[in-house]
Amino acid sequence: MGKVGRMKQWILVLLLLSSTLLSACAFKDIDRRLFVSVIGIDPAEKMEEGFKVTLKIAIPFGAIKEASRPTFAYLSEEGETIGEAIRMLETHVDKVLELGHMKTIVVNEELLKGDLQEFMNYFVRRGDLQMIAYVTAARPSAETILRVEPKTEAPASISFYNFFGGTGTESPFIVTTYLFEFRRDYLGEGIDPVLPIMETNEDQSELIVNKSIVIGQKGKTLELDPLLTKQYNSLVHNASGFSYKVNKDGLQLLLNIDHIKMKFKIHSDNGKPSKVIMTINKVGVIGESNKLLSPKKLPYYDQLAEQTLSAKVRELLHKLQEEQLDPFGFGLRYRTTKLHTSNPYKIWKEAYPEIDFDVVMKINLKSTGVTE
Repeated sequence: MGKVGRMKQWILVLLLLSSTLLSACAFKDIDRRLFVSVIGIDPAEKMEEGFKVTLKIAIPFGAIKEASRPTFAYLSEEGETIGEAIRMLETHVDKVLELGHMKTIVVNEELLKGDLQEFMNYFVRRGDLQMIAYVTAARPSAETILRVEPKTEAPASISFYNFFGGTGTESPFIVTTYLFEFRRDYLGEGIDPVLPIMETNEDQSELIVNKSIVIGQKGKTLELDPLLTKQYNSLVHNASGFSYKVNKDGLQLLLNIDHIKMKFKIHSDNGKPSKVIMTINKVGVIGESNKLLSPKKLPYYDQLAEQTLSAKVRELLHKLQEEQLDPFGFGLRYRTTKLHTSNPYKIWKEAYPEIDFDVVMKINLKSTGVTE
């Protein structure tokens, strides 16, 4: 037997020996897995420090036609950390908890007033959790929101995904924030993250998302009502398809805005930021009116709309300025343009309370509607 033949024999022997050291296959069949669709985080109820974790698990069935409504199971456990609670939940079921398909993280709004590092750390370190999962605030609690099963929810469907994924409803009142965005903006200097607020009605038969919350450092938060949420979402995320009311001298108009574009510049005086000039372009049509309208007067209607909408934007900017919150990322923009300056973020923070806002609104109404 030549050298090559003996080498092949040794390789074969080594392979046989190594195979005896291998454990059983780690693969689990699908019928031995439970797929977690949504995870909820609340403050612990039975201990002073810790979290209450609730999992919403989709129960599989043979065919969609066999299920008259969605079927879910719910598991809850408390622990000093999120990881500890989930490890304990693994002892509550006879199957593997599969988190790879989990796309929504629901956080009790009370937790947003504390240090968010701890629970974010768990989610970003796990390799089976997607960084593109949606994050939303919950009111009154994450567990309450998870247990809501809307009557409009179809079998084999998760309503949470339809709210934030753009596959279902599309509304300028709904802010979508991914896990990686939330973590990036929370840890970054010069921008504050914004989360949608998910609520339910009295009989807990509906999920409602039309508000948002701005999260600053050291537990500072600011809730934005539906109108301010719409303003923020339209400017930052170019959310279109919304309506605005204009009332002037007895004329009432309802504008349907289809296109939005916003940009801003930061001007400095004597080496310090002094003014933010925000230019906003909006295109739309007049959807309703209490009086007869003339297409020849569209420039006049544009002017009325510009006055009303620019005032709304200034209201939002001043409200954020009063609370020392910056979801637009003005401070981040200033930092990136002043890299040659020593500690530009400190300069911005000192100047932000006195910054002037100049809103340049440009409205282009294409028509007065089908009926003139």
